[in-house]
Amino acid sequence: MNHNTPLPPASPRPLRHLAEVHRRVLTTAQLRAHGVSSAEMTEQCRTGGPWQQLLPGVFLLHPGPPTSEERLHAVLMYAARESTPGVPVQPGAESPHRPVYAEAMITGLAALTLHGFTSAPPLLSLEKIDVLVPRLRRLRSAGCARVVRTHTLPTPQQVTGVPIAPVPRALADAVSELADAGAVRRLLTEAVRAGHCEPASVVRALNQAKLLSRPHVVDAVDSLLAEGRAIAEDRLYRMVRDHGLPDPVWNVDLRLPGGPHLGGLDAYWPEQAVAVELDTRAPRQDEDALWSEYARKREHLERLGITVVHITPKKLRDSMEQQAAVVRTALMASGDREPAAYVVVLPR
Repeated sequence: MNHNTPLPPASPRPLRHLAEVHRRVLTTAQLRAHGVSSAEMTEQCRTGGPWQQLLPGVFLLHPGPPTSEERLHAVLMYAARESTPGVPVQPGAESPHRPVYAEAMITGLAALTLHGFTSAPPLLSLEKIDVLVPRLRRLRSAGCARVVRTHTLPTPQQVTGVPIAPVPRALADAVSELADAGAVRRLLTEAVRAGHCEPASVVRALNQAKLLSRPHVVDAVDSLLAEGRAIAEDRLYRMVRDHGLPDPVWNVDLRLPGGPHLGGLDAYWPEQAVAVELDTRAPRQDEDALWSEYARKREHLERLGITVVHITPKKLRDSMEQQAAVVRTALMASGDREPAAYVVVLPR
């Protein structure tokens, strides 16, 4: 038998019903379901034979190196929760050619490559492919599969039929294995610059992974935050310009005459007493304390009659027109409010 030879005619389920990649990569139980005995599997995987065992219980039905797609599916087949021993949970009749890999998803550098990161290495160059599973699963790293555990699995995203971790989680898992400060910086910067996610979600994931004690990660995060703020400010400028809002004064500090500092603002319309503040905070240790500081500042300004519009970078990215409408409404409503207290506006 060579790798093009059909499986025995006694197989109760012919292989041709499977998608091409799933004819090439199968588990022990799937092969048995097609009538292949354990002895025949051993024979086919002999040295120089037509098959090979990529991972425990996972076989590649051709000689030679596996493709990137075959390696990804082999890792998922190895790691997925099984409905019966050796068989990944299969989909319903509406999707007969695509397996469902329960409680397993690709993460780390492989996931970032699938997300389209140009600073992540090609899949074939990766010695290990990280796969995320629940913490209580009894599963060990083996071969090209490196098992990463988590208390709570995130909702995976699908790329060409492969479940992958969301960008923040994939970044955290990738960074945990990287000692190269330049590589970490490039990945974090691309995450924000290319619009994959916002800085706060990245820092939150790094913090949850307990990676913010590493000096080279802290340095990369500082660059990430600076990059994220610059991008958010640019979007705010474009929102004012493209949606015909009156020009504000930019990046100012407010003070009471002869009194205390009231805080910095990204944009302020003095005549209407309307302010915009970008929420570019990046939680590290105490997110509640950071939010409380924002809330106290906003309440203080509003007691003085200043309307504060709080905008996150994500809202600016995903719904700029809606955010412009919120600001325009606040400006138009200024005439219906009591005049604001006099404040001193200074460059920040």
